[in-house]
Amino acid sequence: MKILVTMGRGGTGKTSFVALMTKYFIEIGDTPMLLVDVDPDQNLGEMVGVDLEEVGKKTISEVLVETFLEEGGTTVGIPPTERIESKIWTKGMYEGDHFDLIAVGTKWVEGCYCLPDAALKGALGSLTKNYSYVLVDSPAGLEHLNRRISARIDDVFDVIDPSKKSFDHVKRAYRIAKEVKIDFKNFYLIGGFRFPEHLESQAKKVTQLEYLGKIAYDEEIEEYVLAGKSLLNLSSNSPAYISVKKLMEKAGYNKP
Repeated sequence: MKILVTMGRGGTGKTSFVALMTKYFIEIGDTPMLLVDVDPDQNLGEMVGVDLEEVGKKTISEVLVETFLEEGGTTVGIPPTERIESKIWTKGMYEGDHFDLIAVGTKWVEGCYCLPDAALKGALGSLTKNYSYVLVDSPAGLEHLNRRISARIDDVFDVIDPSKKSFDHVKRAYRIAKEVKIDFKNFYLIGGFRFPEHLESQAKKVTQLEYLGKIAYDEEIEEYVLAGKSLLNLSSNSPAYISVKKLMEKAGYNKP
């Protein structure tokens, strides 16, 4: 089982990248996967054709609210993760043919992700061994990384845009991962579809990290996202998909 975390500032195309990674692993037959949507925007489900509400599933934050507020539970004493872990799998996890999906959701109380992150960490620790891959879509904010939702990560993919803020985000994310002692094997840079090729050498120089390449611009992606259609149904000839396929092969993820 390998854990792959994708992060980046909003609008870089990181969620599309996670969806296209999912498509790649399905097409090479390297499944099952667990998709984890940590981004409060919760776009990953839509991009892989899953509406959690429509299929009767809740986010981890909603499970917490239901358990500790609506049902009169308490957060004092026994760790919340021990009391709601089974509920996350029964009420919060979509189960599909090739992948399962869970989402953290929006901040549950007082603007804090502490309990949802703790619940996710406990849940990931108990069931991830059943999957070939765990793909985590992480938001631009680094609070989830700082709370170590997973202490061991195989590869981090930071999707960047052509801005100083994006480069600063990469350096800060790398520093935090080291400071909180997350055990990761590789920390890769990936250019979003807006990232110009002439900045590739600068990205490597400024961050001192390996740059794998960029996601190709694809009008069809924009059409699919606008229409709320699953990116898993994209043609295998899609420029964006072909570029992601090459990026994954370069990172060592080839057909098993």
